[in-house]
Amino acid sequence: MISSLHLKNFKPFADRLLSFKPLTLLSGLNSTGKSSVLQALLLIRQSYQQGLLENLGLALNGELVSIGTAQDALFEGAKDDFISFEIIWENGDIGSWNFSYDREKDVLNLASQPVNSDIYESSIFNKQFHYIQAERLGPRLFLEISDFQVQQLENLGSKGEYTAHFLFINENQTIPNRSLGHPEADSLILREQVEAWMGEISPGTRLKINAKQDIDLMSLQYYYGDSNPYRSTNVGFGISYTLPILVAILSSSPGTLILIENPEAHLHPKGQSKMGQLLALAANCGVQILVETHSDHVLSGHDITYYLRRRIQNYVCVAFRRKKKGNKRTLVNYYIQKLFA
Repeated sequence: MISSLHLKNFKPFADRLLSFKPLTLLSGLNSTGKSSVLQALLLIRQSYQQGLLENLGLALNGELVSIGTAQDALFEGAKDDFISFEIIWENGDIGSWNFSYDREKDVLNLASQPVNSDIYESSIFNKQFHYIQAERLGPRLFLEISDFQVQQLENLGSKGEYTAHFLFINENQTIPNRSLGHPEADSLILREQVEAWMGEISPGTRLKINAKQDIDLMSLQYYYGDSNPYRSTNVGFGISYTLPILVAILSSSPGTLILIENPEAHLHPKGQSKMGQLLALAANCGVQILVETHSDHVLSGHDITYYLRRRIQNYVCVAFRRKKKGNKRTLVNYYIQKLFA
């Protein structure tokens, strides 16, 4: 589990050490650096996936994130021509990468010694990772099939594009974290758990998933009770936007790292609050979750009386604010106790 991230000369950060907990919530005004924290982690992962990070450098553009060129990544007031990322893990392992600056390049050369190879066994580099971006897929008649992404990489896609295929393949698997089991579900298998948690947002929702393998597409429909199935395009956006988040959380084993942008999108305030409760519950079960959110309901949805009986110190909210003068950002760590004081 990641305990801290140190950023130097990256986007709005001149030199910033960020502390992470099992559940870290990034909240605050627009354009104050929240997304940049997620992007730093995504750049590290995608550079490793492209075979660059270990010995060559940092890929600024790829499947997970696209920054542009070095001039887009460098802190505007940087006094040195380098960008530095350092991750410290809970077990004391440290991964430190320095990259040289070349204004027009979109791959920054590695300017530091290679890190210990054991570092690359952690969740940010392996299959125990999910990233669900803000611009995920809304209702679609058909969704993609990918044996490689789903069966080999166990990936939902950053836009949730492989969620239907993933659920089709794994629907009868028991969820790894039994403590995440919804009390109203008939069993602990993934499909029933997803439907039960979806019921907190849209009561009675059931899924109908069909594979059209001759054209490599999945169809996803919804029904309620004994009703006929509805096309996803005839059901609210909130269900399509929430489904990949629920599947990512419920299918994750302890030690998984999940990055989520705007889990509240298209949800009623009650649904946003329930989402906050599920995020906190998953973090309490050993999944590390980093969330960017603008929702007070997500922030306050952690049922504080319940979590006070557990390890409340493990939950932290990181809030960003812009100073009134100039462009320099300030950062404040708020522990959950202070949010509810």
